Amino acid sequence: MPKPVLGPERRTNPLIWCAAIICTLLTIAVIITGMVVFIGYMVIRPKVPQMSVVSAHLDKFAYDMASVLVVKVSIVIKAENDNLKGHASFYETSHTLSFHGVKIAYLNADPFDVPANHSTDLYYPVESSPIPLKPEEGEVAELFLRRGQVVFDIRGNTRTRWRVGILGSVKFWLHLNCQLKFPLNGTMIYPRCSTKSK
Repeated sequence: MPKPVLGPERRTNPLIWCAAIICTLLTIAVIITGMVVFIGYMVIRPKVPQMSVVSAHLDKFAYDMASVLVVKVSIVIKAENDNLKGHASFYETSHTLSFHGVKIAYLNADPFDVPANHSTDLYYPVESSPIPLKPEEGEVAELFLRRGQVVFDIRGNTRTRWRVGILGSVKFWLHLNCQLKFPLNGTMIYPRCSTKSK
């Protein structure tokens, strides 16, 4: 029986071998990196630092016949770092206290650090200068006075950065959006309103 005739033997191009080796090495590196990150995450269990309004007290809410508002309020915002390892840095902290859209005060803070598994309280004693209100804003102030309860809003952002072991540095924006409902009898409130991370 005659043997089949085969063509000349073709060799694989060395460039194809090099590309295959590089792809294999890259795949192995990606798999190992993924395993290290996953194991590191499971061991360290990182938590996003948070900020929350823990207490507030309305010391003064005065609205007169000249449609002028004067406010005095004390607010405590807590920065929390629940990570067991690694301190957290908070910076670009800026919040606005407002009454029915009227800005009362800016609650800012210089950059600061919170050690691992600790918290830091930020005290904001706010005393506004006399604020002239528009007629519709004055009506809201009178309504709140009749009800015996005043509502303020705190909105703002802060940035946080913390080191997560071998995983490196992690950064987040924290967004605070709280409504503070003060009784006019001077009672301290504890809203426990916390940030959302992004």
